[in-house]
Amino acid sequence: MAYDSEATDATGQRRYRGEGFREESDLRSDGGAHSVVAGMQYRPRATPAANLDDVFDDPAHGEVGRDRLGVHFAWEGVLLLGVVTVGFLLNNSHRDTITGANFKELLVFASVLGLLGLGASTTLRAGAVNLALGPVAAAAALYYAEHGSAGVVPTAGMAVAFAAGLGLVVAVLVVGFHVPGWAGSLAAALVAIVWIQKHPAPLTVSGEYDPTGQALYLYGGFAALTIVAGLLGAIRSIRRGVGRFRPVTDPAQRRGGLGGVVAVLALIGSMALAAVAGVVMAALNGATEQVVAPTEGFELTGLALGAALIGGVSAYGRRGGVFGTLLGVTLLALVVWYADAAQWHISLYALAAGALALGLVVTRLVETFGRPLPLDEEAPDDWSDVGVPGTSWSTGSGDTWSNLPAQPAPARADQWGDEDRWSSLR
Repeated sequence: MAYDSEATDATGQRRYRGEGFREESDLRSDGGAHSVVAGMQYRPRATPAANLDDVFDDPAHGEVGRDRLGVHFAWEGVLLLGVVTVGFLLNNSHRDTITGANFKELLVFASVLGLLGLGASTTLRAGAVNLALGPVAAAAALYYAEHGSAGVVPTAGMAVAFAAGLGLVVAVLVVGFHVPGWAGSLAAALVAIVWIQKHPAPLTVSGEYDPTGQALYLYGGFAALTIVAGLLGAIRSIRRGVGRFRPVTDPAQRRGGLGGVVAVLALIGSMALAAVAGVVMAALNGATEQVVAPTEGFELTGLALGAALIGGVSAYGRRGGVFGTLLGVTLLALVVWYADAAQWHISLYALAAGALALGLVVTRLVETFGRPLPLDEEAPDDWSDVGVPGTSWSTGSGDTWSNLPAQPAPARADQWGDEDRWSSLR
């Protein structure tokens, strides 16, 4: 607050001036002019710069506060209960399917589904879902069946290289032109299907690699990857960065360089994971003396996305739990195994459709209860904005000192300037 050295009021006193204040004359009933301060107005507290770390997208568009992970942990508890229940039913009704060599095959199958589920979870969190996971895995399985005699490592390396190249093309299309990931990846899926259709007859696996010997390591590796990814995704800054590509206003608006880089890495990485899953799947068929039948692979895409969504990863992107993908994949693998043991003859497409439907319900759950808590409206407010023109003392009312009606001063029975009053004191 400072005063104006050149302005004085009617009494000859200096008038104070400050930023956001203005001088107005208040005409009283006695005709005297008095200087009053007007424009002292108040605006609700803004987010301090120190709290910008709590904004998950950016200061202009994001919500303040970290996501509530309690809903994810609660749902993961339900998934764990489901895994225990289906496992108990298998143990009681079809114990032979989860013992010995069959148990190892179950672990390998869960690992294949897990790699695809991890790829789906990664791209979902990044806001650029990949629909080409299944077709790429099916194409990689055919490639290994045809060239597996050269060795599992060289053949798998070539399959991963081709898949990563396709993922790079999709990433350039999706990120470069900022279009939805499902559209760009669907084009890649159709390209993979064109290559699959060049193999009309089933193929006998030429490779000799038997993944059942490393079944526990394969499943453990997938579990470790998804848990580490979930723990990292629970960190506020990483969670915000991974989900940067997720739109918050206009979906066609670019979300910045960080979002683009994360989406590129997610798309390429998911394609590589799909290729590895396809090679392991073909090797499992070879170990069990089965052929690799050409298939479009969309049932694998449905199962992978269904497992990720059931695990609590949001279909809108960014949000997800810690153990959800692991539990969702395990539960879905057990259901498939139980349906096959019970000879229900349920199509994988039907199971995938059911998983997707349930997953979308879970998405609504985590989006409703997982968003940050609203700011406390009763918290003490910041007085730093006092004096800013155009703001008010209350968030709901528009009353300010400047627009209050002038109130006439009450008439006095006696005046201080009355000489008779002073004469009585003599």
